[in-house]
Amino acid sequence: MNTLLVKAAPTLRVSFEYQHRRYITDGEAVSVPDTAYYRRLLTNGDLVLVSKRATNKGQKSWR
Repeated sequence: MNTLLVKAAPTLRVSFEYQHRRYITDGEAVSVPDTAYYRRLLTNGDLVLVSKRATNKGQKSWR
């Protein structure tokens, strides 16, 4: 499964998909799975995409 490297938009905290007491902040980028939950947060502007990461062998990462 592909992952995304994201951080929260400035001044926001966004909860992880299945860990609602852990938050993604605007301080440090974290790696999250490429799921509909995180894509929806990216579309809404709550998360900011830092870069795409390819986890499967043979795929190129977006840099």
